[in-house]
Amino acid sequence: MRVTAPRVLVLLCAVVLCWYTFQVAPDVADRGRRAAAARADAVLPPTTRLPGAEAARHATAPFPAPGKAFLGVFTSQGTHDFTEAADFARGTRHRPQVFEFSADWAHDRFDAKALDRVAARGMMPMVAWEPWDHREEAEEPKLRGEQPAYRLSRIVDGDFDAYVRSWARGIASLGYPVAIRLAHEMNGYWYPWCEQSNDNGRGEYVEAWRHVHRIFDAAGAHNAVWVWSPNISYTNSTPLRRLYPGDAYVDWVGLSGYYGTAGKENYQSFEALFTPSLEELRRFTRKPLVITEVGATDAAGRKAEWITGMFRALPRHRDVIGVIWYQAVKEIDWRVGTSPAASAAFAAGASAARYQQRWEPGGAPRLR
Repeated sequence: MRVTAPRVLVLLCAVVLCWYTFQVAPDVADRGRRAAAARADAVLPPTTRLPGAEAARHATAPFPAPGKAFLGVFTSQGTHDFTEAADFARGTRHRPQVFEFSADWAHDRFDAKALDRVAARGMMPMVAWEPWDHREEAEEPKLRGEQPAYRLSRIVDGDFDAYVRSWARGIASLGYPVAIRLAHEMNGYWYPWCEQSNDNGRGEYVEAWRHVHRIFDAAGAHNAVWVWSPNISYTNSTPLRRLYPGDAYVDWVGLSGYYGTAGKENYQSFEALFTPSLEELRRFTRKPLVITEVGATDAAGRKAEWITGMFRALPRHRDVIGVIWYQAVKEIDWRVGTSPAASAAFAAGASAARYQQRWEPGGAPRLR
């Protein structure tokens, strides 16, 4: 083959492209990740000293203290990237006291270092612990809850006991409390642990919850804080009382609710969204309440107004001891900082004395 100028040029371009793809681009991306991590660490530095496992058994100071409530953050990035949490803290001028992240039973093994990364930044870890394979999530909403491998009966029958026990032993080895938000939004149909889906039977959710709880007790994981967290009730949702494992198996009761989800695009205040479900819960339990997921759309330009209304309403609900904002993009951009007005509204609400308490690893979860 003759050597020609066009062929030499093509070869040089190929060499440069390979060099960029395998040498330059990864280095640039890695530098970007390191810079983002450095910015996050500047806002949420890992400075908290973590106690030994024995300390968790003797924790006394309640969190949050009577008359106080915490403000936390739930990100899609999880424990390996605190950028979204740092953006939340920077925009709201409030350091979140609780950090929530998801872990599914198909892929996420217990990782003490991951939880330590959260606790070392002065945030109590809350694990949204999900018995399914999220990578196999169906696109059709009605099929999201269909994963036969994760039927409730399999949990009850002990098919996942080895996995559950590994987490129980891991949690027990830590020197601070970890909130376990097991199988949330169970009153809907969109997860495999919902009784409305996956050929699950009535009563199996409670059986599965109690089974997992007993494994943790047997492992000595008494620093686990059990968070039973349904979605706000809606037409045709499963009645909450029917799914409640009982006060002996629950420490905090949670609720998920958003302004702007499909079917709820019209403006609804915090009170309108949450009060009916809060009243329903109070018919069968007096456990402390946590809003474990909340967010608001800015599609109609009313996000700041909604946030202001939320902070105005919260003091009327003294049994709500915490609120966790969903700081992520999922169908809708739920992050606080979608507008300067929304960030300012949250910063103004979070500045109240009620939310000014640091989380300390040696503290005990408030149970009354």
